[in-house]
Amino acid sequence: MPDSRAGVLVVHLGGLGDICLAESIFLSLRGHFGPCLVGLGNRRFFDLFPAYFTKTYGVESRHWLYLFSEKLTGADFRRIIFIGKDRQGSIRKRWAAYSREELIFIDMYPDGAFPGPGTKSSASPHERLHIEEYQLRQLRKFGIEPVRAGVGSAKPGPVILYPEKGFAKGKWPPEHFLALRDSLEKDETGTVVLKPADVEFPGESIVIHELAAVKELFSRGGIFVSNDSGMAHLAGACGLTTITVFTDFDPVVWHPRGNNISLKQGVDNVGPGAIARIIEALPLSQY
Repeated sequence: MPDSRAGVLVVHLGGLGDICLAESIFLSLRGHFGPCLVGLGNRRFFDLFPAYFTKTYGVESRHWLYLFSEKLTGADFRRIIFIGKDRQGSIRKRWAAYSREELIFIDMYPDGAFPGPGTKSSASPHERLHIEEYQLRQLRKFGIEPVRAGVGSAKPGPVILYPEKGFAKGKWPPEHFLALRDSLEKDETGTVVLKPADVEFPGESIVIHELAAVKELFSRGGIFVSNDSGMAHLAGACGLTTITVFTDFDPVVWHPRGNNISLKQGVDNVGPGAIARIIEALPLSQY
């Protein structure tokens, strides 16, 4: 366990994309509080951003059960910062007992911006801020100066295709990725298929199980083509140019950070030929 009385506990229980979109929050908190941030959530995701934390912990560890139990304990922190959703305020009320200074709550996304499966976003026009901006605007009321984290510079490299299947969200189907790869290879544009472990995809592809190794691959440069996914947000955070196809979610609100082309099915032309033409017009598509 960390030295809780000296530490500022940052709790974020979101997925890969959510953590990538929160990098500017981490940077702002690190600048305000100094080198005392302790990250709690999915440790694999937190560890992609080691510069901001002195320690990171997986929330599944039994050491953290007291945060979710009905019985209060004596454990506490200098301050707890919770980035998430807490519509009823019950989590904040419980965790405030462990925060010696006022608990800081950062609402992760506006209500209506996260539709359920098969539904469309109901966010009103005034709520259509990008998630990064939505979160940063909340810092000033706590006296914290918001600082936007940069992303790496775009570098030439192959077109990396990520044919993820849809589960909770609608997706651009794998056969479209296959048609796009064939079209690009006919034009002698270098391609790499980063294949999810649970997807069958014909031809050569690579499977990478460790996110640190994926981050290293992305650091080499290129263009990343995928559905709306956590991997797209990691690619954007690493400086890749991203082309992302959205189905249920609003790309204005959820697009990857950095140099991105975010398209919406039913609004934009997202056929394989159209995507190929976009790629061919980008200066980084040949190497």
